[in-house]
Amino acid sequence: MLLNFKKSGSGPPLVILHGLFGSLDNWFSIAKELVEHYTLYLVDQRNHGDSPHSEEWNYAVMVEDLKELLDAEGLDKVLLLGHSMGGKTVMNFAVKYPERVEKLIVADIAPRYYPVHHESILEGLNSLNLKEIKSRKEADEQLAKYIPELGVRQFLLKSLTRDSEGFTWKINLKVITEKIENVGEALAESSIFEGPTLFLAGANSNYIQQKDLPDLEAHFPNYELEFIANAGHWLHAEQPHAVVEEMRRFLR
Repeated sequence: MLLNFKKSGSGPPLVILHGLFGSLDNWFSIAKELVEHYTLYLVDQRNHGDSPHSEEWNYAVMVEDLKELLDAEGLDKVLLLGHSMGGKTVMNFAVKYPERVEKLIVADIAPRYYPVHHESILEGLNSLNLKEIKSRKEADEQLAKYIPELGVRQFLLKSLTRDSEGFTWKINLKVITEKIENVGEALAESSIFEGPTLFLAGANSNYIQQKDLPDLEAHFPNYELEFIANAGHWLHAEQPHAVVEEMRRFLR
């Protein structure tokens, strides 16, 4: 599947993948800080943003989507970053195609299995009757019954768009709901990437914990782990300058 992406800048290619329910524009603020030194590829993963929808949705096919994009762009070797679900995609890509990855950055996700924890979000999104909703404000008010955090609702509603018939989701909500278990899948036990790897963790997030260190070492023996102060899971939105500084240091 050929994914939607936006390309900008000049220099070594840096490919960035967003997380679950997100899209490439989640990383615009980071891209603006790096555009002078890198050729940036901000990518919509399948069933997200403006990339095609598919009934197939797992890390195996998302890895091949990424390979197809690199091949189409003539990119033999890249700097690769992924956040959350995108982090799982780039980890799986790096262990399958290590020769294509110069350096790897994984934002706030570990290689382990994560149980499903998006039930209230999915319940809220599926509760919206898009044929009856007249405004984004109305959608937000209905979503608030399930998701009290304004910031989370604003993030989710970025995927709500209009077509000739009214509101519609950019995300493939049906398939994501049916196959949400796939998002938490662990990296295969024997998977190893020996190239330079940076894990960025939100200091206020519980996605990367002390118990994960043996896993990081086993799968990514040449790894570093840096915690971003005053940041949760969406560290790139909460502390963009700190994230950019760590990226620059590592990629330099």
